[in-house]
Amino acid sequence: MREIITLQCGECKNRNYTTMKNRKKHQDRLETKKFCPACRRHTAHREVK
Repeated sequence: MREIITLQCGECKNRNYTTMKNRKKHQDRLETKKFCPACRRHTAHREVK
């Protein structure tokens, strides 16, 4: 079953994005590079609870 997760900026700690993932197939935390409007540049965003 797919669940909604929140992505948090690694530098300013703002929670900017939400996405969905299948927790049965991928138990580890998702990390992608996305644009952070607060930092005004592309930074690493990690999944948070």
